[in-house]
Amino acid sequence: MNQTLSLLSPQCSLVVSLCALVAIQTLSRPGRCFAAETAPLPLELPQAGYAGTPKEMPPDTTAEKPSDKPRPPFMAPKGVKNVALGKPVTSSDSAPISGELKLITDGKKEAYDENVVILRRRTQWVQVDLGASYSISAVVLWHEHKTPLIYRDVVVQVSDDPEFKANVVTLFNNDQDNSSAVGIGTDREYFENYEGKLIDSKGAKGRYVRCYSKGSTDSALNCYTELEVYALPAQ
Repeated sequence: MNQTLSLLSPQCSLVVSLCALVAIQTLSRPGRCFAAETAPLPLELPQAGYAGTPKEMPPDTTAEKPSDKPRPPFMAPKGVKNVALGKPVTSSDSAPISGELKLITDGKKEAYDENVVILRRRTQWVQVDLGASYSISAVVLWHEHKTPLIYRDVVVQVSDDPEFKANVVTLFNNDQDNSSAVGIGTDREYFENYEGKLIDSKGAKGRYVRCYSKGSTDSALNCYTELEVYALPAQ
């Protein structure tokens, strides 16, 4: 190091010395955390509810063209888990047409009628209380995947406010005409399938996760099968 510094100008030598000092202090700092180790999201998928992929696109949709290839693994901080499992669920429709709201976080995602909660027409939402504020890596949502439907006005938000009136972060929004009055979205619609809709949450923090929808290409009713929220366990 000293031999190298002697070949440099005094100004350069000073800069190199300062950089070396900063590096030594950083490396010796207790509890210093570098890039988090990542691993594929520990996501357990249900069986496919239907075979193949849709060939025809419904009219008036911006839906992504379905792929017959599995979704690539989603990398997340190592150790994340589904912190929504078994957590309480509320909804804009307190008396669903079919099913109980607790089914949405019970871990059952198979394309069976008994796993589906059916809410009334128009824009409805479901909301899970995680019990604490988390830095969220991903949200995975299944509406109903026994047929290739497209759900309308899908919006996913997170907040520490149970009323979603303050500090709201929108993770996904494909309501491009703001017909559900939650805000204009720029995301595309998509076909429901067994993989669910995986949303990269980019570490957004919050205790509550709320999901909106406004019917589908098949019905004006709103269906929910499962909602999973992946984050590191609370310390």
